[in-house]
Amino acid sequence: MTRFIVATNNRGKITELYAMLGNLPVELIRPVDLGLKFDVEESGHSYADNAKLKAQAVMEASGLISLADDSGLEVEALGGAPGLYSARYAGVGAADAARRAKLLEALRPFPAPRPARFRCALAVAVPAAAGRPQGELRVFEGSCEGEIIFEERGHNGFGYDPIFYLASYQRTMAELPAETKNQISHRARAAQAAWPFLQSLLAG
Repeated sequence: MTRFIVATNNRGKITELYAMLGNLPVELIRPVDLGLKFDVEESGHSYADNAKLKAQAVMEASGLISLADDSGLEVEALGGAPGLYSARYAGVGAADAARRAKLLEALRPFPAPRPARFRCALAVAVPAAAGRPQGELRVFEGSCEGEIIFEERGHNGFGYDPIFYLASYQRTMAELPAETKNQISHRARAAQAAWPFLQSLLAG
């Protein structure tokens, strides 16, 4: 079974990615599993830039095919904010609840519906030793459309999930069962876009 290293030390994200990649015969490991430190500054100007920075760094440190994602929430009424700064919208280290509270306060003057989308870029970095003389770095993207509501609902998500409402499901992202979320989320759609490329890597 081929090992891929994922640019996260979060076990939950690894479990989620396994579900999104379906039946690919891979073992997903974290930098900590190899005794590697993972501290990459997200200094890019887009989700793709940040994902590539993380994937490249982890690939170079491990010598393995690596996966890294970067994502954010974009709200139309706020001109696309918080966007790249979604994770630190209320300050570095702020809790999810603080980020949601700040977002809802910014949206208070705007009537419903408040269209928004989650976006994700998933980068795959392939070392030269994997059969490609120059190595390779590819990015795959996915998005999920919804709207922001003021009532927090659900306990199955994190971040902005409890206030991100999907009208077609009549639920927030945090109310969706994991199997549904792992098919329709922005990260799931990026993983689905990457699937043929990852399969080609396994085929040699």
